Amino acid sequence: MDNSVGLILACAAATYLTRIGGYAILSRFGRLHHRVAAALDAVPTAVLTALVAPSLLTKGPAEATAIIVSGLVALRSSVTHGVAVGLIVLIGLRLLLA
Repeated sequence: MDNSVGLILACAAATYLTRIGGYAILSRFGRLHHRVAAALDAVPTAVLTALVAPSLLTKGPAEATAIIVSGLVALRSSVTHGVAVGLIVLIGLRLLLA
């Protein structure tokens, strides 16, 4: 088996076990306290910010502009549209600035 295929399978298994483990633990509690639910609702935003912020601050102007435009479009429309517009802006700016 190729190393990359094994790595992909291992990552898929780890992701599946993490998700099913979290569900199994939380399902034992029945109803969650409103503060716990609010904290869990904030996790995707925190993870996305942690992934995007370094690129916004350390990459060039094309990347920063694309991230800002993508975020604004995602706020007004959907995340899928935001990602698509962000990619188009990034590719266009890289072609213009290169």
